Amino acid sequence: MSSLTFSKITHCLVGRNGLRLLIHGRSYCTKLKENKIMKGLMNKIKATGPLTVADYMREVLTSPSEGYYMTRDVFGQEGDFITSPEISQMFGEMIGIWFVDEWMKNKSPSPVQLVELGPGRGTLADDILRVFKNFQEINESVSLHMVEISPALAQIQIEKLTGENLTSEQSSKLTDGYNSGLSDLETNDSSEKISKHYYQCKTKYGINAYWYKLLHDVPQEHSLYLAHEFFDALPICKFQKTADKGWCEICIVPGSTPNTTGYLRHIKPGDKREHIEVAPYSGMIILQIAERIKQNGGCALIADYGHNGDKTDTLRSFKQHRLHDVLCDPGTADLTADVDFSFFRHLCLSTKSISSFGPVTQREFLQNMGIHLRLKMLMQGKDQATKKTLISGFDMITNPEKMGDRFKFFTMLQKKDYDDPPSGFNNLSFQIPVR
Repeated sequence: MSSLTFSKITHCLVGRNGLRLLIHGRSYCTKLKENKIMKGLMNKIKATGPLTVADYMREVLTSPSEGYYMTRDVFGQEGDFITSPEISQMFGEMIGIWFVDEWMKNKSPSPVQLVELGPGRGTLADDILRVFKNFQEINESVSLHMVEISPALAQIQIEKLTGENLTSEQSSKLTDGYNSGLSDLETNDSSEKISKHYYQCKTKYGINAYWYKLLHDVPQEHSLYLAHEFFDALPICKFQKTADKGWCEICIVPGSTPNTTGYLRHIKPGDKREHIEVAPYSGMIILQIAERIKQNGGCALIADYGHNGDKTDTLRSFKQHRLHDVLCDPGTADLTADVDFSFFRHLCLSTKSISSFGPVTQREFLQNMGIHLRLKMLMQGKDQATKKTLISGFDMITNPEKMGDRFKFFTMLQKKDYDDPPSGFNNLSFQIPVR
């Protein structure tokens, strides 16, 4: 299959304002700062030729020594972007209520796992566990399982969930566990260790929590899966439709690629887009979650930037809360691409065992879950400064001109005999009394 040179289609990736390349050891980025990742990318291109956009993203974001997510806290005002859980506690509380509702609908199975992919600072999990604390049955049945590839972020999450800074001994335990990739458990064959959690602790709510590098390592149990702003950071492949060769994969340098046929199978013949992004790694995780739900029960809730199969070029970079050149200073800025929820829906349909609903906007989901009622409850008896903060956070995460319509919610459930959407994906049929 054919591929395109980055130089011919740079406008598809980073805009039309100038040529910015990583090719044959040269860059035309005016803000270039050479670093280890830059050197590694140039050496790889020289040695093996074509570098796909997916390969570029994976190296820039998760390279063990210099990857963007691997060594720093990238969230909040001091980082490069801020997320809904950091803005308002109500965001996590509504998600917590959603999980409790789905768990109860499934006859409250025990034990149950809350599994979060890419847990950020741990704020969202902390808010959800605080909700669970108000429901004795789930609080006594649940364990927390965090899938986190960054040891730096894992430490931040641990400290958030325990309410304590790690001691030097605990920090060493985290580092050693992460580097070994092995748990203390062994199989019956004493010479063979199994890959499992790399850290374990008890949260301030008394719930056992575990950290893993891969979803594959999380135990097979009835699970509540959560992915908030996770899939948008996974590598994507980019394809451009050409007049002479049809669909071609965009690469950093010329070369052939086998991805074109396989990755575009879900694209309908009548699709009029000239540029398409496909996330194969996201697809593999969606299928893995689907199989786990099929085998063990549970549900998944996904919240992210996204569209319904109609957008084209969405890859972009953020640094210090501003748009940044995708190819400049790799490893120092976030890379993100909108999630194609139509791709997720296609994968769920292909399993014949999983129902999916959505996407709906974040505003719709939160309103359907009764966030406005929660706001009224929180404001009772509060001073003016606290009320102002609560209202500001509410506005930021629900206003359609801010985060309200920018983010979408999508859910995966075991296939049922009925097609009614779950809570959050339709309007509330009752009003929750304000206490």
